[in-house]
Amino acid sequence: MTTTPTRHSGLRLAAGALTGILALYIALVALGNITDFGTNQQFVRHVLAMDTTFRDDGLMWRAVTSTALEDTAYVLIIAWETVAALVLVRGTYLWARRDVERARRSSTYGLLMLLVLFGAGFIAIGGEWFAMWQSKSWNGLDAATRIFLISSVALIVNQLPGTGRQDVS
Repeated sequence: MTTTPTRHSGLRLAAGALTGILALYIALVALGNITDFGTNQQFVRHVLAMDTTFRDDGLMWRAVTSTALEDTAYVLIIAWETVAALVLVRGTYLWARRDVERARRSSTYGLLMLLVLFGAGFIAIGGEWFAMWQSKSWNGLDAATRIFLISSVALIVNQLPGTGRQDVS
């Protein structure tokens, strides 16, 4: 069965739209963190300090209480978000220009950056290592999981047969 070019166009449009939505999202997150530095700075500090967890003696050795290290981690997060936004904006631009192979490559890199940040950074390290799941006031697992899942869907759509040049009939 041969797939029609219209279906390929739809898949490319979906890949571009999803990439663009996530580019917009992470660009707004980065901008917010830069212009309102203190709000999420406190979030990162509390998560790393583990000061709103159950304070189990078996876990508290993991806590980072140096504000210099906490702030360094926060600045690195903002830098990662900013680079991911730029890569995804580039991917969106390339999808719009119908430069499919480069769009797919750029989008893939940007989406993988989001998966690393939200999956490894917030869900695994923040959620489990620093026991963020225990905090009622400084728990970002729901938001991280949401973006991790949306990014995963976007990555899958980006990789579907029919979004690349070699798949055109």
